Amino acid sequence: MIKKYVFGTPFPTNAVVTEMETAKDKLPFLETDNQGTFNYALSENDIVYGLGEQIRGINKRGWQYVSWNYDNPNHHEDTRSLYGSHNFILIRGDVTFGAFFDYAGKMEFDIGYTRRDLMQIKAAKNDLVVYIITGENEKDIVKQFRKIIGRSYIPPFWAFGYGQSRWGYKTEQDIREVAKRYQAAGIPLDSIYLDIDYMERYKDFTVDTERFPNLKALAEDMKQQGIHLVPIIDAGVKIEKDYDVYEEGVQNNYFCKNAEGGDFVGAVWPGRVHFPDFLQPDARKWFGKKYAVLTEQGIDGFWNDMNEPAIFYTEDRLADTCAEIKKLTSGNMGIQEYFAFTGMVAGLNGNIGDYDKFYHNVDGKMVKHSEVHNLYGMNMTRSAFEALQEICPEKRTLFFSRSSYIGAHRYGGIWQGDNKSWWSHILQSMQQLPALNMAGFLFTGCDTGGFGCDTTEDLMLRWLQYSLFTPLFRNHAADGTREQELYRFNNVAAAGEMVKIRYSLIPYLYSEFLKAALHDEMMFRPLAFDFPEDAEAAQVEDQLFLGNELMIAPIYKQNAQGRYVYLPEEMMLVRMKSYDNYETEILPKGHHYVPVALDELVFFIRNQKAIPFAEPAESTAKTDLSTLRLLGYADASYELYTDNGVSPDPEDSLSVSTL
Repeated sequence: MIKKYVFGTPFPTNAVVTEMETAKDKLPFLETDNQGTFNYALSENDIVYGLGEQIRGINKRGWQYVSWNYDNPNHHEDTRSLYGSHNFILIRGDVTFGAFFDYAGKMEFDIGYTRRDLMQIKAAKNDLVVYIITGENEKDIVKQFRKIIGRSYIPPFWAFGYGQSRWGYKTEQDIREVAKRYQAAGIPLDSIYLDIDYMERYKDFTVDTERFPNLKALAEDMKQQGIHLVPIIDAGVKIEKDYDVYEEGVQNNYFCKNAEGGDFVGAVWPGRVHFPDFLQPDARKWFGKKYAVLTEQGIDGFWNDMNEPAIFYTEDRLADTCAEIKKLTSGNMGIQEYFAFTGMVAGLNGNIGDYDKFYHNVDGKMVKHSEVHNLYGMNMTRSAFEALQEICPEKRTLFFSRSSYIGAHRYGGIWQGDNKSWWSHILQSMQQLPALNMAGFLFTGCDTGGFGCDTTEDLMLRWLQYSLFTPLFRNHAADGTREQELYRFNNVAAAGEMVKIRYSLIPYLYSEFLKAALHDEMMFRPLAFDFPEDAEAAQVEDQLFLGNELMIAPIYKQNAQGRYVYLPEEMMLVRMKSYDNYETEILPKGHHYVPVALDELVFFIRNQKAIPFAEPAESTAKTDLSTLRLLGYADASYELYTDNGVSPDPEDSLSVSTL
C-alpha cells in the first residue's frame, strides 16, 4: 500500500508518474514538526537501505547523508553528497516500510549519526511530498515504489558490451589505435568513448576538425568493426559570438538568469558559460534537438557530464577571492593566513552559495536554482531522451548521465562518477547497486580500473572480475593517469579472458535486466531480501544476488588470494579461467574460505538453478544464441528473455523461452 502526504507547496519534480489522492490521515511511522523535519526512532537491529548513489555500506546507519547533487571527485568515507539525489529509504525491523521524500532542494538524512537511536530527515523547506509504502516484504515494497515512478530505461543491446574510454583520446588516430590494439589482442570491444577532447574548444555539439577531420567516416569505419563511438556532452554552453548554440540560447531566453534578469555566467571547461534552463520545456526541446548534429554523423550513444551543474567558479566570487588572496599574500603568511588562502581557492569549485545566484523560468515565475537544484541533471537527460525519440524514432540510443534525481531513470542510465583507482572503490560501487536499483536505475556501473589515480595490473584484474557483472561495463581513466587499456598490461591474456567471459554471460545479464525493467524489480539485491529470516545474511555487505540465479562475491583487497563468503543456502561454486575452462563444486550452506587466483573468476549459482552461457563473440552484434548452454545444477531450467535489442519498446519484439 502507498500513501501520499503533501506538505506546503511542493515543486513538481516529475519523479512520480502515477496519479494519487492525498491521504487524509496522520503521517504514519514518522514524527514531523511540519517545518520540514521528520524523525524516526531506530531500534538497535533496524537496517536502513536506500539513498541510491551514496558512500558507505548497504546499510546506511551511522552516517549523515546530504541530497545535493555535487561534482565531487573524492569519494572518501567522510563524503556526504555525490552526483545524484535519490531520497528513497527502506527501513527493515520490527516495522518494515519504505519512504520517498520528493523534494528538489537540499535534504539531510541523519541516520543514527548524531544519535544512534534516531533517524532525522530535514528538508530545507517544508514544501515536499512524502510517500509511505508498506508491503509483504522488502522486495514487494520496492516493486510498489518502482511502479509509481515508471519503467526503467532500457538501452540498446550493444550497450552491454565492453567499452573503452579515456579523457585524453585527443585525435582520430588515438581512436583508431585503440580499436586496432584491442583487435590485435583478441579482446571483444563494442564502444569507444570520446571525452571533451573531440570538441572544438570544449563547445557542445562541435567537433575539432583538425584532430577529428571526418567524424562521420570514423564512426562508419568503427561500426564496420562492431564498435560504436560514444561522445560526451556537457551542461555549460560557451559564451562565444557566432557560436550557434550560444546565440540561439541568448536570443530565445533559453539560459538560466541572474537576479537582474541577465543570463547567468559560470565557468567550466570552456571558461565562461551559460547554463541551459532545462526546466523550461522549450529550452529542453531546443537543446535536445542539437544532438542531431552528432547522430547525423553516425553517433548512436551519448553520456552527459558536468550536469549537477558543476561550476568551477563565478566571476564575482573569483574577483572577491583574488582580492582577499592579494591581502593575504601582501605580508608574511602565517599558518592562519595559509589555511585561509588554500581554503578560498578550494572553495571556488562548486561553492554552494553560487547556486543561490541564478534562476529558472517556470511557467513565467522565476525560481531560485538552489530550490530545484537536484532536478537539473535529470532534466538535461530528459531533454536528450525525448529529442532522440524524434531524431532516431526507429531505435534505442545509449544514454547515461552523471547527475540524476529519481525519475531520471526513465530517460537514461547513470555511471557512478569520478572514482579512483582504489581497492575500496570496488566495494563502494558494489554497495551502491541495490540502492540504485531501488530508485529505478538499472543501467549503471562504475569506471572499471578507476578514473583518477594510477591503477595496477592486479587491481584492474580484480576490478574486471567485479565489473563484468554490471550492465554498464566501461574502462575509463583521467588524463595524466597511467594508461589502462587492457592490452597495456603484462597479463593481457587474463584480462582478455575476463572480457570474453562477460560476453558469454551477456545473454543472462541482458535477460535479467529485461525482467527487472519490465517487472519493476531489482537486478542486484542484498542477501537479506531473499533470506529475510537469516540473521547472518542481513549482515553481509560484500556479496549480492544478481537476478534470480547468481550470487557475486568479488575480491576487493590488495594481495588477497581468496576471501570468506557466507552462503544462505547450498550453492554451486564456479571457478573460471576462461569461458571453456572452469570447475564447479557444490558447497553447503554456511561460511567458507574460497581461494581465488588472480587470473580466475569465481561466482555462485543458487541451489537448483542454472544460467545460460554462450560462446564469446568479438562484439555483441555477433552474439550467437544458438551456442547457449546451461551452466548450473542438473535438470534446472532457465526462462530466457530476448528481444531484437533495437526497438524503442522491447515488448514489441520480446521473446520468452525456456532452456
